Amino acid sequence: MEIAVQCAAMNASFLKIGPHQFSNQTILAPMAGVTDLPYRNLCRELGAGAAVAEMLTSNQTLWHSRKSIFRQIQKDESGLRWIQMLGNDPQQMAGAARECENKGAHIVDINMGCPAKKVCKTAAGSALLQNEVLVEKILSTVVAAVNIPVTLKIRTGWAKQNKNALTIGRIAEQSGIAALSVHGRTRACSYEEAVEYETVATLKQALNIPVIVNGDITSPEKAKAVLEQTGADGLMIGRAALGNPWLFHQVDQFINHHKTVAEPSVNELHNCIARHVRELHAFYGEYLGLRIARKHVSWYEEKFPARVSLRQQFNQLTSCEEQLDLIECFFNRGNYQDNSRILQRQCV
Repeated sequence: MEIAVQCAAMNASFLKIGPHQFSNQTILAPMAGVTDLPYRNLCRELGAGAAVAEMLTSNQTLWHSRKSIFRQIQKDESGLRWIQMLGNDPQQMAGAARECENKGAHIVDINMGCPAKKVCKTAAGSALLQNEVLVEKILSTVVAAVNIPVTLKIRTGWAKQNKNALTIGRIAEQSGIAALSVHGRTRACSYEEAVEYETVATLKQALNIPVIVNGDITSPEKAKAVLEQTGADGLMIGRAALGNPWLFHQVDQFINHHKTVAEPSVNELHNCIARHVRELHAFYGEYLGLRIARKHVSWYEEKFPARVSLRQQFNQLTSCEEQLDLIECFFNRGNYQDNSRILQRQCV
């Protein structure tokens, strides 16, 4: 599998949101601190039909912070520009959506699914599911403010005793939302407990807008089973893609072409990690690039066999050049042997 992967044939009929026809069903989920421009580009190149940018606050007075600048739409981003917004004030969110459109966004997504305590304490994210009146106001106001599709991401409810995904889905459809993504757990469940794929199936049967399923889609086989169970129009993959951007191509090939794609070779793993680190430094600069590269390398390490570790040495380095040199050393000086199996020796 090469870094540049051709997506499924464009004449295939897959998910469509507004005027945007997707090349396959797979979507990189928005994840704070993860789905930045370098990672979105990488996942799209390795088979993702779309990639959603990490959530951006709707409070534009905060957009000048270093973190928010990197999270905004980037002018040089190729492919579909799909950004997620977080907030709870209808007019503020409408203004932010207009500005995202002005900056080149193709789709704006509204976050009503984040379970993080610091988000819910501000009555944003999945906390909004408790206030259906406010949900309707936010959705209708944002939809009316822009000329691009608006999508919504939710959970199945606030808690097990407060599941209202179907009600929220109907509100979304009536408000003009173009597609609904559903993480199949309540806010209270966080990322624990089984995913409620049956709830997603109910939503798909009840709504006329596209429904995208999210939650524990960890392999091509699981992706196929989830699509069959839910009838969803798309698959949103989050945590399973950490350190594993090849998953999108594997899922697409398994579902649409009945092919099982091998895990990346040693050479592909080497090239991908080195490229990713270089692009993180180019995007963020050295100070942030160093730190963000460390967490990505720790995720890539899950592809390594037991007892083979790059992380400890990598995290002690203080320049881009040192990071790239260590990667070259690690892969090229006897630590790996390209027979699709990784040998258990450390770089010294």
